[in-house]
Formats: sequence, C-alpha cells, structure tokens
Amino acid sequence: MSEQFLRLGVPKGSLQDATIKLFEKAGWKIKLHNRNYFPDIDDDRIKCSLARAQEMSMYVENGTFDVGLTGLDWIRENKSDVVVVDDLIYSKVSNRKARWVLCVNGDSPYQRPEDLNGKKISTELMGFTKEYFASQDIDVDVSFSWGTTEAKVIEGLCDGIVEITETGTTIKANGLRIIAELMQTNTQIIANKEAWADPKKRKLIEEINMLLQGALRAGKMVGLKMNLPKDKLADLNGSLPSLNSPTVAELQDPNWLSVEIMVEEMIVRDLIPRLVEFGAEGIIEYPLNKVI
Repeated sequence: MSEQFLRLGVPKGSLQDATIKLFEKAGWKIKLHNRNYFPDIDDDRIKCSLARAQEMSMYVENGTFDVGLTGLDWIRENKSDVVVVDDLIYSKVSNRKARWVLCVNGDSPYQRPEDLNGKKISTELMGFTKEYFASQDIDVDVSFSWGTTEAKVIEGLCDGIVEITETGTTIKANGLRIIAELMQTNTQIIANKEAWADPKKRKLIEEINMLLQGALRAGKMVGLKMNLPKDKLADLNGSLPSLNSPTVAELQDPNWLSVEIMVEEMIVRDLIPRLVEFGAEGIIEYPLNKVI
C-alpha cells in the first residue's frame, strides 16, 4: 500500500452501533474509547476514525479516509466525487431502505408539494430539498433544522418538513402526515478515488465489502439440519429451498440421511411443519454468521 494502513471512516451517531455489530459479524472487532474518535480495530492493516455520516463523503473525497460508510442521501447532499463500492442495506432499525419524505401537520390543508408554494420548509437535507422543489418549479423558503424537526411543524415554526423515516411511526406519533416521498436512501461503502486506484488498498476494500455483504446476507438466513428417511428425499428434493442445493450425507442407518440447508429465516415457520410431514426428525435451526 502507499501507506501502511487503510484509513476507515466509521459513521458516528445513529449508524454507529449497527456498523460496529456488522463489522464484528464480518470478522473485525472495533473497540470504542470514551471521548475518543479513534477506535481500535483488531487488524494491523486498518486504522479507524469516527465521523458523522453527514460529513463522511467529504472526508472520503478529500482523502482523509480511504474508505467509509455513509448514506446515499449525504453523498448526494454533498455532491461528493467518490467511488461507490457497493450498497450495504442496514440501519439502526432494520435492513431496509429509509425514505426522505415531505410532511405536514395532520390537520393542515396541504395535500401535494405544490400546495406549499410560498411556504416555509425545515430540514437537515437542505441542498437536496432546494433542488427537489426547484425541479418541481415550487417556490419555498428552505431553512436548516438543527434537530427535533417534527416539532417545528407542530409549533408553527414552518409549514412543512423534509425528514428521514424507516417505518413512519415517529411521524404518525407526532400527528404529521406524509404528502410526498423525495428519495430513498441506504448505507453505501464508498472509497477515495486515489485509494481505489491503489491495487493493494482496493483489494483490501473489496475484501471488507465481501465480508460485510456476507454478514448482511447471513442476517436474513438460518441453517436447518435434520434426519430424513432416504425414501422421502426424492419427493422433497424438488421443493426443498436452499442456497444452491441441500447437503446430503449418509447415516449409519442406511434408511436415513442427514440433510442440511440454508434458507431465508422468514420461511422457516412454514417450512418446518412441511418437513415434519415428510418424516424429518431431529430438526435443528441455527444462526449463520456469514454467507459468501
């Protein structure tokens, strides 16, 4: 490498804990220190720093970090010229994309974005919000929100807000109503262009991405292991879900087989009763750490 280590930016704030857990599943332990922006990581090839997701893409673009994790929203907000290595769809709440939405008070007369022409909008995502309304030829006054954005509508400080949500629960709980979706966003792993051009750094970045993706994939799957009568395998095999095909091994009793599969966790509750109907016994479900 051009340097002895890869400079990794870990997002500070709402994504911090989820990111550290994801890296641990992928094989790296990141240890935080109180009031310290430089966590330890158990890999001599990598040096960690914490930075807010809102600023991460700028630090990656200017070379402060070789690689970092941040949302698509902040890359677009900062207009950062970086290499998008891959999508990493995870968050503090779920493994699905978040949405930036336009919200108004539940009892307000506004039904569409154009109804807010000449009105005040509050948001943390100022640049993108201004561009959105300009593209719709809607004249609004956009101001920066330093937090508690939902409260600004309720208190009458603005007419609408542009806010991020995953489930919409907080927005509804505050008596607000979504009238438009402006953008979907998810975490991305991004690289500095010079670091990406360095073969050794690029190889390590690609390895990190591969293992993070494997950890995310494993989070949606489980392993199932069972004993199955040999004469039932042919009947079940065609409809038995698996990543590729089931692993089948002979047992000491020639009439029985050991069968192992990896499946989406969401189908297990329907699958296990079917397996029992086909005569499966000793069914074991176990979590997966990585699926590559």
